[in-house]
Amino acid sequence: METLKSVVLPVVTAAALLIAALSLAFIAFSLAPVAHWANNQNICVEQEITKSKAPISWGVRKCNGRSKVYQVQPT
Repeated sequence: METLKSVVLPVVTAAALLIAALSLAFIAFSLAPVAHWANNQNICVEQEITKSKAPISWGVRKCNGRSKVYQVQPT
């Protein structure tokens, strides 16, 4: 019984580690488009604040498609 336990435990541990590594690789691969978008946002904000000498918050709104500050109107 002891030899069976000493053989099965490393196999189960290795399988669990392999599944965890594959899961993390899948998550990293799935986040690649988000990283690309974030890099484009950074470039856009840098260009906008350099071009217009505006604060960073204005550049963020401009790059997100909101050049005006929107306020929620009470209903």
